[in-house]
Amino acid sequence: MKTSAALAATALLLLGLTGCSTAAHKAEGAATAAVAHAAKTAAHASASAGASAPQVSAGVVSSRVKSVHSPDKVAVDETLAPGQCKVRVVDAHAGLDLPDAACTPGAVDPAVTEGNLASTICKSGYTTTVRAPASDTNKEKALSLTQYGQTRVSSTEYDHLISLQLGGTNAVSNLWPEPNRANAPGTTNPKDAVETKLNKAVCSHQVTLAAAQKAIAANWVTAVKDLGL
Repeated sequence: MKTSAALAATALLLLGLTGCSTAAHKAEGAATAAVAHAAKTAAHASASAGASAPQVSAGVVSSRVKSVHSPDKVAVDETLAPGQCKVRVVDAHAGLDLPDAACTPGAVDPAVTEGNLASTICKSGYTTTVRAPASDTNKEKALSLTQYGQTRVSSTEYDHLISLQLGGTNAVSNLWPEPNRANAPGTTNPKDAVETKLNKAVCSHQVTLAAAQKAIAANWVTAVKDLGL
C-alpha cells in the first residue's frame, strides 16, 4: 500500500513537471512569436517610411550638375573630343538653343549658398569678381567650338549654362558655345534676360537658389515657366 502510494506520488510529480515544461515551452514559443511579429511590424513601418521619404535632400541641385570652385580661371573638369557634342535646337531663328546635356551638365560654385546671397550674387558687381579672364576663356572657347562642331561666329557667346549671377562657376562642364538668334549684332542673346529674371527671383526670395540653378541647367528656354514666374 505504501509502495503504491509512493508510485502514485512519483507519477503525479512527473506529470506536474511535464506540465510545467510544456507550459514553459509554450510560453517561450509565444514570446518568440511576439518578438518576431514586433520585428516584422517595425521593419514594415521602416520600409513604409523610407518609401515615402524624399530621395533628394533640400538644396541639392541635380545629380548631373557639378560643384566646382574656380573663381579666377576655367577649371578643366572634363575632357571632350572634337565633334563629341551637339547643340539641341529649339528655335534656331530665335536663338533658342540648348547645350548637349552630356557635355555641358552645368556646374555651381559651392561658395555661393542660400545663406550668403546678400554678399554674393545679390550684391552689385559680384560677377566681375568671379569671372575668368578673357585670356583664359578665349582659349577654352576655341576648344569648345571644336567639341561642338561649330565654326567661329562673332555673335556666339562662350556662355555659362548656370550663369555667374545664379551661382554658376567657371568650368568646362558649365561653359558652351551658345549660338545666337539670326542676324544678332553681338553676343547678347535671349538667355541673358532669363538669367537676370531668375537672379531677381532668387534675391527677392520668390524661388530658392537651388531651384533656379536646377531649372536653368535643365532647360533655360522653359526655366521661367517651370518655376512659375
